[in-house]
Amino acid sequence: MSQPQSSSFEFKDTDQSLSQALESTAAGMTGETVTLREVFAQLGEHGLLAFCAFLTLPFLIPVSIPGVSTVFSIVIILLGLAVTLNRLPWLPARLMNRQLVVAQLKPTLQNGAKFVARFDRFLRPRLLGLTASANLNRLHGLALIFGAVLLMFPLGLVPLSNTLPALAILFLSLGIVQRDGVFVLLGYVMNVVTLVYFAVLAAGVILAGQGLGALLGS
Repeated sequence: MSQPQSSSFEFKDTDQSLSQALESTAAGMTGETVTLREVFAQLGEHGLLAFCAFLTLPFLIPVSIPGVSTVFSIVIILLGLAVTLNRLPWLPARLMNRQLVVAQLKPTLQNGAKFVARFDRFLRPRLLGLTASANLNRLHGLALIFGAVLLMFPLGLVPLSNTLPALAILFLSLGIVQRDGVFVLLGYVMNVVTLVYFAVLAAGVILAGQGLGALLGS
């Protein structure tokens, strides 16, 4: 992504869908390794939010991936802060310069492009009042951060514990990038669904603990 002269930035309109950006990024990879910085740059001018969407791809399966959600959540939080503060993101150089194996990353991008392509026919500029305002986009940045915090919860092998917040982040990212207010709203809905799901899990644990305590005490 090209670096503007100012530290502030605005999301530019783009005719390229996220699936196309992922496909072209995968096609442009050469050599044995690539850095996160290079991937970030190749994703294009809307790479900030495209990168957010890219980071959700490993979690779009029912079972969480141990050891990955915390690292990716931190990156999404930093990107969400960038959106909220309207500033270019700060990411640790050690993270951005980390070498990734192209042979492993390419299939992830290609499979991710196929998955995201399912949404392409539904994505279009709608409810522009939800995406045209810089102040509203900052609010959406807070929603991204909230989704990343939910993604970070250490729920281990609990089904959907990573998938639900990842969908929230994906919908918000797609909605802002493509100026689609419907997808932005879906992102907020998925954040609420995740919160309710976690609350139900917590209530179940509490009730189970009380029942076990009553059983042992009888």
